[in-house]
Amino acid sequence: MNCRRHGSKPTIALWMLVAAADIGLLVAATGVVTMLLIVAALVALAGGVFAIRAISRQAAEAGSRPAVQGIPRATVGAMARPVVRAVETTGRRRA
Repeated sequence: MNCRRHGSKPTIALWMLVAAADIGLLVAATGVVTMLLIVAALVALAGGVFAIRAISRQAAEAGSRPAVQGIPRATVGAMARPVVRAVETTGRRRA
């Protein structure tokens, strides 16, 4: 029979300790220099992916920007809406 009570689960801290031990065993098996090279390559790859996504996002936004520069988008959108003003039917001007 199982010794653990029903419903009790290991905490995340236990799994973090297991993960740290696994990394330690991996470093010991492959060597410190090899692991540093692998980590550096992964960091460079992640930075490249991040840079490509940032550049493509800027390019996509540049194509959808309004022609008026320096004015927030909400203001430009409001300016593009037609302005309807009330017109007097009597033809007399207000003083």
